[in-house]
Formats: sequence, structure tokens, C-alpha cells
Amino acid sequence: MTLDPNFRQIRYRFMFSDGETLEHTANPQEQPPSHASSPSWTLLGFHQCANCPLAEKDVQHCPFARALERPVALFGNRPSFTEVQVEVKYRSRTIIQATTLQRAASSLLGAIGATCGCPHTEFLRPMAWFHQPFNDDEETLLRSVSIYLLGQHLRMRKNLPADWSLTGLQAAYKQLRTVNRSLAERLRAAADEDSSVNGLVMLDLLASSTLSSLERYDGELDDYFVAYIEG
Repeated sequence: MTLDPNFRQIRYRFMFSDGETLEHTANPQEQPPSHASSPSWTLLGFHQCANCPLAEKDVQHCPFARALERPVALFGNRPSFTEVQVEVKYRSRTIIQATTLQRAASSLLGAIGATCGCPHTEFLRPMAWFHQPFNDDEETLLRSVSIYLLGQHLRMRKNLPADWSLTGLQAAYKQLRTVNRSLAERLRAAADEDSSVNGLVMLDLLASSTLSSLERYDGELDDYFVAYIEG
């Protein structure tokens, strides 16, 4: 694994039609620091997730909410339908997309969530190491299953129990949906407009779609694997 810090960082640059440019960086290897001045909506007990394994006596701030503090400050006063050009730099590549702030925020929040240190998003961290912005449903399903099964293969090589039935992945996405809904409640209290909240709603829709496909797979990806199925 390369040790170049610039190689690891996921850099998002948002360019708006009014000339304003905003930037935010996520790093799969680092968690955002806590600040004494962090707003009350980042406290662990503020709309704490029903499935949160953390305790207020041990942790002052929700890891995910703490990671969202700066993005909310950046985008909280812009409507979700605002048109924006987004430039994403990661692993020596640049991706440029013209889209809405809602979809752009969803892509950024996906990278932030996977790297924030929340116990229920840790299973997504390998996806952040190989971040792909603006995924659709099929791409999310493919990447989720592929990375999970590779993780099980690596566990097997270390003589650890492996889950080939995807039961653990289904359970993880169920927990993630609870986290997304609770975070949306936090953001409603924090954002002046709806871009950050709607970004989380889009993430939850992706999580819901992926979970549905895992539980009731109807061959959504079969056409791409003819060489395996018929070979």
C-alpha cells in the first residue's frame, strides 16, 4: 500500500454557478478530530441511533455526526436542487460530474461515512480505499458484494470463520439504514436548507436498494457474469 498521504485522500471540489468553490477531503486512514466547540447536534446523545453500541460516558460526540460538521457548515444553506460541478480527485485520477448538490452530497457523505469511525460503517471502509463517486444501484451492489466476499476470502486465508452466504452483509446494511435515518434527524436540526439531509436520504435509498437485492436477488447482475454462469 502506498504511503503517500495525497494518494490516500479523497478530495471533493464543488464549483457553483455563482462562482463559489468549496472543498472537502476524506481520508480512509484518518478519523476527523473532535473539537470542544462542536455543535450540540454532534453530541452522542442527540438523536442517538437506536442501535448505537457507544456510551455517552465513554464517547462525547457521535463519530459520524462529528465527521459531518464541516460539510453541513459548507452546504447547509444551499437547496438540494442547486446545480453544481464536482471534481473528485483520488488515486491519481480525476472525475468531473455536473449534477445536483443532493447527488454530490450523497457521494461525499458516502466517503465520509465509511471513514468516520462509526462502528456500523466500518464494513464500508474498504470501499472508501477504492472510492468510486456517483455509483448507481447496480454498481453499489457489485462493489458491496465483491468487497465483502474478498474480505471473507482474506479471513479464510487467516483461518478465521468466513461468511459465504452474505448473511453478515445483509445484517450490516440493516444496521446502516438505522444509522442513516437517525443521522437525517440530526441534520434536520443542523441544516438551514435540505441538501445534506437529502444527500443522506439518497444514501439510505441506495442502502435500501442494496439490502433488497441481497435479500431477494433476481439476477440483476447475471448478464454481466455470463462467462462464469455459462462457462
